[in-house]
Amino acid sequence: QVQLVESGGGLVQAGASLRLSCAASGRTDSILTMGWFRQAPGEQREFVAAIHKGGIITNYADPVKGRFTISRDNGKNTVYLQMNSLKPEETAVYYCTGRLGTIASDKQSHYGCWGQGTPVTVSS
Repeated sequence: QVQLVESGGGLVQAGASLRLSCAASGRTDSILTMGWFRQAPGEQREFVAAIHKGGIITNYADPVKGRFTISRDNGKNTVYLQMNSLKPEETAVYYCTGRLGTIASDKQSHYGCWGQGTPVTVSS
């Protein structure tokens, strides 16, 4: 079993930055790839970013490329999402996720464990 706990969400103004964190515990050796998805009110959950355990292979959704950066600290079993130049339409609950596979997939069905989510609200 792997437990994922997100933190760092909050209320910010458009153009501001936030850094989300996700701490993994339990059988962390079963997690090779970690990622972030988000779900806006009334919308489906969508991919944001993913990173392989080595930290070299990353994948980003087109809308966040150049503004968001995913990184991880394997010693702390923690993955981060640095979000810059936030937009109101990015208001959502952000979920941390992990998978055994090595591909930094953008498909929700490829991920086996999920955190409870941390809300991010971007005001205009």
